[in-house]
Amino acid sequence: MTGAKTAVEWLASVAPDPEACRWEWERSPLGVALLPAGKAWDVLVLPGELGYPTLDVLTRVLDQLGPVLVDFGDNRVGFFVPPGTAARWLGTGIRTAGSGTWIVVPHPGRATQGVRWLVPPDGSGTLTDPALLELAMHEAAAALASEEDRRRS
Repeated sequence: MTGAKTAVEWLASVAPDPEACRWEWERSPLGVALLPAGKAWDVLVLPGELGYPTLDVLTRVLDQLGPVLVDFGDNRVGFFVPPGTAARWLGTGIRTAGSGTWIVVPHPGRATQGVRWLVPPDGSGTLTDPALLELAMHEAAAALASEEDRRRS
């Protein structure tokens, strides 16, 4: 199985009707499906100005990252984390998608307009460790604050 096909199977497995999900992805001009969070993964959604630097930190320290989405306009960056993370997350300005919520997910093997993958899933089920994500967020926020201080000086 190719990586994109494996990723499609992994993502669609959480849909109430996986076959209908795959059909929607293949035939919809938008190339997106609405999937429930909280089964195979939760999503932590960071503002773009923090999400991109956090992703930079994570890519420097991890060989393999979990899937990462970005919305239309690059305003929000969503990191796929283990299920249950959203229920326990305490972070100002961070949105969560866990059990009982749904997110728009693009097809992992097609270019889409709007929501798109920054780090596409590989189908293996790899997710970002929330503790490492939190540390990367702190490092990114500190770097942003330092940069802001330099601009003011």
